[in-house]
Amino acid sequence: MSTNNIYQNRAFRQSGAPSDPYNTARLQDTLDLVKHEFEALASELNAARAQREKYEATISTQIDELNNFHKALYDLEQKHVKVRQQYEEEIRSLRAEISGRQSSRPQSGVYPDVYRDREDRERGISLRDSDRNGPPDRDREGSFRDTRDRERERDVREHSLDRERFLDAQRDPKRMSNIGGTGPLIGPGSTSSLPPPPPPAAARMTPTPRMPPRLAPGINDFLSEAADPSSVPPQYKKDGSDWFVLYNPNIPRTLDVSLVHTFMHETVVCCVQFSADGKWLATGCNRTAQIFDVHTGQKVCVLADDTTGKTGDLYIRSVRFSPDGKYLATGAEDKRIRIWDIMKRSIRIVFDGHQQEIYSLDFSTDGRLIVSGSGDRTVRIWDMEDRSMRILSVTPDDPSPSGAPSNADAGVTSVAISPDGALVAAGCVDAIVRIWSVVTGALVEQLRGHQDSVYSVVFTRDGHGIVSGSLDNTLKYWDLRGGKARKDGGKPTPCTINFLGHKDYVLSVAVSHDSQWVVSGSKDRGIQFWDQNGVVQCMLQGHKNSVISISLGSMDNLLASGSGDNLARIWSYNNAT
Repeated sequence: MSTNNIYQNRAFRQSGAPSDPYNTARLQDTLDLVKHEFEALASELNAARAQREKYEATISTQIDELNNFHKALYDLEQKHVKVRQQYEEEIRSLRAEISGRQSSRPQSGVYPDVYRDREDRERGISLRDSDRNGPPDRDREGSFRDTRDRERERDVREHSLDRERFLDAQRDPKRMSNIGGTGPLIGPGSTSSLPPPPPPAAARMTPTPRMPPRLAPGINDFLSEAADPSSVPPQYKKDGSDWFVLYNPNIPRTLDVSLVHTFMHETVVCCVQFSADGKWLATGCNRTAQIFDVHTGQKVCVLADDTTGKTGDLYIRSVRFSPDGKYLATGAEDKRIRIWDIMKRSIRIVFDGHQQEIYSLDFSTDGRLIVSGSGDRTVRIWDMEDRSMRILSVTPDDPSPSGAPSNADAGVTSVAISPDGALVAAGCVDAIVRIWSVVTGALVEQLRGHQDSVYSVVFTRDGHGIVSGSLDNTLKYWDLRGGKARKDGGKPTPCTINFLGHKDYVLSVAVSHDSQWVVSGSKDRGIQFWDQNGVVQCMLQGHKNSVISISLGSMDNLLASGSGDNLARIWSYNNAT
């Protein structure tokens, strides 16, 4: 067979057009279609760019307008500050004039000692006019005494009403946004819109004595300049975008405070707490507890109990990490304590038993016990292992301090367990700090000295003392090392140091990990750093409403704050260079 016959079925065809050629026209049409689509997309992109540039121009214009408005508001507030200062200076001069007249006349007691408003001021002027015409007769003296007594009674009623409004707001955090006034942050471009409420009459007539060590007179007076920080020399001030720090010019500056993170919430931030390792920060607000990464500022998780329903409010009043960081305890308005497994994002234990809202929680250092305080006038100790519970009750028959709230309203607002786990301390509405033995449950001490409800208590790091914060605007340090003498019939523990400087209720206190600083948050929107002698190192204004809760890192120099302005913030405080 020839070779040609082998491939006879596949003989080569003549050269020319292939039997199935590519259609060049169709390929060209496809390319044209792709080109048109590309041009259309390019046109849309150009239009989008133009639209974006238009929006950016509009935003820039609005920012400029906002800056102009801010500047105008700042100028207006500065004018208001000057007018108020002039008014206060005039009042001081009138007071000095009346005081001089009182010191030179035996009838000095008939004049009112405070001008609270224009009506009082006019009354004072009329008294001076009558003085020129001769001393008042006895009937007029009696009338003036009656007026003074009525005014003092009105002061007491006003303070009582203000305190009740605050306590109601504590029970209803939706109203926290009004605590401390609705005005803007005290700082550049703003000023406080309301003065602090008057102290109770008992506190005015018998002020709490300053205990040793004695401070130099006026050493904390720089706090009065917080209303107008623009007048503070720059070396004693640090400004941020919406916060500032005032340093005490009467002592060497040893701290530098800076803002690290800001966490926005939808509602009031009732509580904040660092984990023991400093890795996380927990916050409590309406229906949720949230955990943030301290270093990155990212939100780690949101813990919410879906079984509670979606209607109504359920504020988380206290959050506490277990010492090992595995669990987060939350105390809420529904009278329950929930123990969350953080990694699983689920509830591990629910402790029931309180009859009213839970305001405070604390873990023992070994993590086995958790202590809770409630408005039902009890402190309860819960065992995480066998889930048992013991009750420490506030006895209603203890006499209250003079001028303080009745013991009938001795709800527990704050609890703390000592570092060695031996003692539990509770701050109460009746102005007393009570201390129990964890082992026996016996009441071993009652610390008396505050003139109003105690809203925060904390043990010092060595367990030898307690710092308490109160609605009487003060902090107090109590040295507990005389416990044996008290058991043998000695005198009760006195207040060792008074911390005086806040202009309104002290709502939260903390002690730094190195025990060098006591820090406090207040309804006056300020956070103050105190040394161990009660001297203020600096005052931080970083919130537009009450500073409800603060927490200090146990391993580093970090401070967390939670406020009625719906913000939680982390601050650093380091040695000034």
